[in-house]
Amino acid sequence: MGADGAIYVTDWFDPGVGAEPEELATVVTASARGVDGVAFGDVVGANAAIVTVALGVGAWMVAIPFGRRVQRYAVGGLAAGALATVFMWDGAVGRVEATLLVLCYIAFIAAIWAGEHQPPALGEVAELDEQPDDDGRVGTDLAWVLAGLLALTVGSIVLVEGVRQITDIESTQTRLGLTVVGFATAFELVVLAWSASRHGITEAVVAGVVGSYAYNMTMSLGVGALVAPITIDDSTLLHAPLLAMLALMAVAILLAARRGSIGRRDAAVLIAGYPVFVLVALL
Repeated sequence: MGADGAIYVTDWFDPGVGAEPEELATVVTASARGVDGVAFGDVVGANAAIVTVALGVGAWMVAIPFGRRVQRYAVGGLAAGALATVFMWDGAVGRVEATLLVLCYIAFIAAIWAGEHQPPALGEVAELDEQPDDDGRVGTDLAWVLAGLLALTVGSIVLVEGVRQITDIESTQTRLGLTVVGFATAFELVVLAWSASRHGITEAVVAGVVGSYAYNMTMSLGVGALVAPITIDDSTLLHAPLLAMLALMAVAILLAARRGSIGRRDAAVLIAGYPVFVLVALL
């Protein structure tokens, strides 16, 4: 028990992995429509928002357990981000690289399954698994979750089309992807983190953040590039944001390593990191 009265659980981890249909839909739509700056920008910007705002909001509500086991999975997500960064560094991700990224996500799931001796729950379903079924409403809750995901997915497609109509300048599209589009597609996880922490389902918060970070760097980017190779002319637009995205996850892991949890002070540090990322993305 910490000084603030919170009980920190550091040796247990609910093996949920992120499944982010809104990010996937955004990247696939952007790659198919030739708005490649948005495709790259969304996965990077969404991950920055997830690891700072979503995790920060959840930890501001209540201390989030982030023990050694989940830290290992977070390091795995960081490694996936580093691999994707290498692929994106020259401003182009082709189908061979895309295939490797998808295989990395499959390996990530397999590692969790082997380590936890049970299959990981996907995305928002992980939170439903934590809910008691005393009133028989899980089916209804699942229907609402699916309806919400459908709405978010449609909204992501509309968002890409909106950016395409606003500007055809690659640098502007990329910066909008890194900031506006990235935050918009990550906002659902911010709300989930707030709601899960409010109801004491803290494991869903950290599982969602770690899983979604890995998912966006592998599945979202990989499937998008399988649909159509993603390429931008000025790769330097991505360099600083990519390094910042990796640094933010590293900071979260280091903060958690001190006490096996993310508390309110740590949350303030993480939340403060997001406007820094936005400044980096816009410069």
